[in-house]
Amino acid sequence: MSKQVFCRKYQTDMEAMDFAPFPGAKGQELLETVSKQAWQEWLKHQTTLINEKRLNVFEPEAKKFLEEQREKFLNNDASLEVAEGLKPQN
Repeated sequence: MSKQVFCRKYQTDMEAMDFAPFPGAKGQELLETVSKQAWQEWLKHQTTLINEKRLNVFEPEAKKFLEEQREKFLNNDASLEVAEGLKPQN
């Protein structure tokens, strides 16, 4: 049986990620509060944002934008940015 977490995006117990997505406290927090499914969905959405908005992920502004969008995505925030022509999946 796989480890479970209470996913903050889906508000239910779901399969946990296998490891923290980043080092440090933020990575540990995500490991403990975000399901594997929600994280995979975020990675897909992040890739879409990077491509559609032509973000350079090495620029501080792009990193900050993606961090803000990640929090909005995982918290089901209605002000989540979507790429042109895409509608959020709910």
